[in-house]
Amino acid sequence: MPGTALLIAAAPVNKSRLVDAASVLPVLAAVTPAALAGTATASVVELADPLEPQTVLTRLRAAAMAPGPLTIYLIGQVHLDRRQRLPHLALARTTPATMRYTGFPWHWIGQEVRLRPAGSTTVIADLHTDAESWQTLATRPLDAGPGVALYGRIAPPVRRRTPADPAYMKALATVLRSGHRPPALQLAQSLGDDAKDLVLALDPAAATPGFPQPREEPVPPVDPHAAITAAVQAGRHGEAAALAASWEQNALRTHGPGSNEVIHWMEVRADLARFAGDPARGCETWLAVAAARLTAGQTTDSPEVEAAADRAHHLRGVGGRGGGGGRWRPRRTARTTSGTGCATPRPYARSARHLTAQRRLEQFHSQHVG
Repeated sequence: MPGTALLIAAAPVNKSRLVDAASVLPVLAAVTPAALAGTATASVVELADPLEPQTVLTRLRAAAMAPGPLTIYLIGQVHLDRRQRLPHLALARTTPATMRYTGFPWHWIGQEVRLRPAGSTTVIADLHTDAESWQTLATRPLDAGPGVALYGRIAPPVRRRTPADPAYMKALATVLRSGHRPPALQLAQSLGDDAKDLVLALDPAAATPGFPQPREEPVPPVDPHAAITAAVQAGRHGEAAALAASWEQNALRTHGPGSNEVIHWMEVRADLARFAGDPARGCETWLAVAAARLTAGQTTDSPEVEAAADRAHHLRGVGGRGGGGGRWRPRRTARTTSGTGCATPRPYARSARHLTAQRRLEQFHSQHVG
């Protein structure tokens, strides 16, 4: 089956620039697509110094939907934002003060590839960081989500007048130029590493020393995500939605409402609505995800709630009427007597707070009316 290689080289173009990330792209361009992807045939997508997080998200989303193995090569800088202390990939316009808004949130990688079969996605990273982020990343290692292999290094902060060289990725490209790609773990180990680097070595197939793997519950014999992905790729969107709904009901019976398992399948259904070309249903489902997380006790500024509201807003812009400048108002429909609909848009940064206010309004209504 053909594979896909996504090359992302990103770094600020201002004084926050620590590495000349794009300088490795000509070296990677000399590698055959088959060696980059680890398959007999492959397609390669290159993204150099992107300006906007949405640009990276669009390319990542398209690559994640492609059948076959996916290898993501990341070269650049990773930093924590000042408010939520979450890792972001710095982009061309990123500064320390604007990291949360102009950087690419690292956890979006895991969210976009979560529907892919386990073991089919590999991330290889050559990253640099600042001193404060370094201390946090040393105790909270990066990961790219369940079932995703992550290899590479994070170089320590150093004082220099010129941006550093992406030496790790250039060494990797030199190995791949032979036309042969060893297994990803073997490839990463063959490169060696600086003793000062933070080593990224997460293998979903086996626990790696120094990086304890989370305990996983037994999975059924058939991977539901693989079956759903196959149905989507074949255009059987109704079948995919039915499978996801069935697994959501099973999670509801097993783990209860508001559990992580139930919310996961709600998120899957929201993605499936987008794949099926139904942005209105996707918008409503993402709003339901945000509401479920709020009901479960998460705060309005938690990254999961804001991510759900962001996706609802994005889908509203795709499928809505009247542009993106209106106010987001509560809507009554035949299916529900109260709630937050996708009839008109509202800036995503306020939508989570709106959901909280709407939920309190509904509680007040149920207690004092009737």
